[in-house]
Amino acid sequence: MSIFVKICGLKEERHVNAAIDAGADALGFVFAKSRRKITPADASSISMNVPAHILRVAVMLHPTNEEWQKVLSGFSPDVLQADAQYFASLDVPHSVEKWPVFREDGEDPATDDTYIFEGKKSGHGETVDWSRAATIAKNGRMILAGGLFAGNVAEAIATVRPLGVDVSSGVESAPGQKDIQLIKKFVSAAKAAEKSL
Repeated sequence: MSIFVKICGLKEERHVNAAIDAGADALGFVFAKSRRKITPADASSISMNVPAHILRVAVMLHPTNEEWQKVLSGFSPDVLQADAQYFASLDVPHSVEKWPVFREDGEDPATDDTYIFEGKKSGHGETVDWSRAATIAKNGRMILAGGLFAGNVAEAIATVRPLGVDVSSGVESAPGQKDIQLIKKFVSAAKAAEKSL
């Protein structure tokens, strides 16, 4: 089993390139109120050279359809990630994958597809209950998020057995400031943990 790794909250091309070089499978760009927020035009610019096999993910929080359409036209992502209940009001073309976010304090996911499982707030480094996540991960294709970093991702993968892992604050040297060495260490640790599965 190959662990899928997403590096989220990217704002600079050098960090995009570092994530690609490290072996990340997906890159997340945040279009929501956050210290990691980026414009669709800037996200498009810094991800122009991303290889086709690496997914570019638009991460949105409580988006209106109008906000989503601006991201769609300005960035043209491969994936839209948003809280599960919002997809009903969004016009998402078939060419864009949907990754609903299910939170620890909400309803359990009822899907066979890919989804994100994380804490109450995104990007705050909140670790979820891994034992509960392990039970939930038996259904669908979970990407585990929340409080992960190079030092605990192997244990998280061994405990939860998710499809993949998602990191943002865990690869930052300061809030909102990505660190190339931490990106490398995280991807390396996550990929090495595949051997335990």
